Amino acid sequence: MQPTTPVTTIKDSTANPAPLGLLGFGMTTVLLNIHNAGIYELDSMILGMGIFMGGLAQVLAGYQEWKKNNTFGATAFTAYGMFWLTLVAIIIIPKTSFGTDLKSSETAMGWFLFMWGLFTLFMFIGTLKLNRVLQLIFFTLTVLFFLLSVSDLTGNAPLKIAAGWEGILCGLLAFYGCVAQVINEVHGKTVLPMGVKK
Repeated sequence: MQPTTPVTTIKDSTANPAPLGLLGFGMTTVLLNIHNAGIYELDSMILGMGIFMGGLAQVLAGYQEWKKNNTFGATAFTAYGMFWLTLVAIIIIPKTSFGTDLKSSETAMGWFLFMWGLFTLFMFIGTLKLNRVLQLIFFTLTVLFFLLSVSDLTGNAPLKIAAGWEGILCGLLAFYGCVAQVINEVHGKTVLPMGVKK
């Protein structure tokens, strides 16, 4: 008779990191795109949000998703957290004593945004197995990146304003995703629907 090896099952009792990541992404996206829509100038409020909520909060959420064995969540939150930190660096570096000659051209920014749009398009395909809210977030984010890319590559200012309004919608969808997950978990039932796939 073969000896049996005891099996230990570890239950994951850690909190869901997705609401934090969605909040960091959603709030920062709304605030930056209010600027893109032409309502106010780029300032330290947006840069601060980009570093801490858009950047650090999402990277922390991505690390927690990695611990939960969620490849999609880990990749998305970590990548977009780093996007925000990179964007802030692109804005700030030319204003330093060592980076005055390093300002990115509109053409360079157009290609930067295009690559993020391409990545987001592939991530959108991944959401087709997930809930409707995530599908809408990644679809509108894909459109946003491509609109901003074309705007920078062509110098089309009205297109950037249109992208700003579309980006506000994208950010609000992410904000809704955060709130829905928190409220639904607290109540133990679906209060705010996410469009969960059957």
